Amino acid sequence: MSVVPSHRKAKGLADVQRRPAKELCSECGLCDTYYIHYVKEACAFITQHIDELETQSHGRSRDLDNEKELYFGVHQEMIAARKTEPIEGAQWTGIVSTLAIEMLEKGLVEGVVCVQSSASDRFKPQPVIARTREEILAARVNKPTLSPNLSVLEQIEHSGIKRLLAIGVGCQIQALRTVEKELGLEKLYVLGTPCTDNVTREGLQKFLDTTSRSPETVVHYEFMQDFNVHFKHSDGSTELVPFFGLNTKELKDVFAPSCMTCFDYTNALADIVVGYMGATFGWQWIVVRNETGKEMLELIKDQLQTQPVISNGDRRAAVQQGISAYDQAVTLPIWLAWLISFVVNKIGPKGLEYGRFSIDSHFVRNYLYVRRNYPKKLEAHVPEFAKRIIAQYQLPKV
Repeated sequence: MSVVPSHRKAKGLADVQRRPAKELCSECGLCDTYYIHYVKEACAFITQHIDELETQSHGRSRDLDNEKELYFGVHQEMIAARKTEPIEGAQWTGIVSTLAIEMLEKGLVEGVVCVQSSASDRFKPQPVIARTREEILAARVNKPTLSPNLSVLEQIEHSGIKRLLAIGVGCQIQALRTVEKELGLEKLYVLGTPCTDNVTREGLQKFLDTTSRSPETVVHYEFMQDFNVHFKHSDGSTELVPFFGLNTKELKDVFAPSCMTCFDYTNALADIVVGYMGATFGWQWIVVRNETGKEMLELIKDQLQTQPVISNGDRRAAVQQGISAYDQAVTLPIWLAWLISFVVNKIGPKGLEYGRFSIDSHFVRNYLYVRRNYPKKLEAHVPEFAKRIIAQYQLPKV
């Protein structure tokens, strides 16, 4: 007689019991499945063990005395890249979609966990297991809201898929890595994207209404390396809004509490990461973390223009000044915001130094948020690499 795994008995819990992380839940989708059985260990907001998971995923944890690894995690290679022939309708040039398609069509995987949009709302995420090129292409463009990617885990088991590519952000991947051995897969490939400051659908609407000239026509947006938010509209136009002109007072509380307590901006547990944060404007940043990631990159290298990553400027003064400005919810007149944006874009941090600027700014902000709102979690929740980064700055007293 076969024995039913204990986690399969975890279905049917009342809704109130299905969010053990409570207000810190990032809606990753794990708790919508019977893998909720593992949530205490799997949820990044209940148990932080990223160093252990780095060793599990890459064979070692990051070298904290190596500045690149301290900031960007375990890796073998970093490059800047863009598609020679961009995918029409992709958010940037379509590197993520291309890699997923190649892996599926060359038989490395039988399915791809990705996120399409709901038929009723372009910004409402709809996780799927894509089995065709068309289903992957339907998932192009980021969804800037909390997304339950892992809600499809039970479907994976029932589908008979044995080789899988999962695309996701840090909190999703931490949970996935924790339950990976329970999925019955022969091979799991993980393609990560950097992530920070996600919102609920309601929070997204407030951000759009507060920031964009035409909220109803925004197709996608991104906080870019030129210190502007880029809004792409349905008519093909691009709207720029300087970081320094955002209505901080209105938007300070719009981000999800999970994102305000996250220290895995760079998606440290993925095999390969594709984003923009460590590249210069117009290029994507690719981080190969292990041999599996190297195998994945080789599939599409002949479709890419590549160049070495650079690192110029010094972010430290800007980060230190930004601590008090954020705390005080300073909002600048738009003319001054544009002027600062122009100057900083000319002489400010670029490439990996821009990445460090973004990491420093968010880690300090999130550390202060945890210290003020969850002081009992502070010591265990903040990883050692984040503590070392934060220690470079003078923080306000409690």
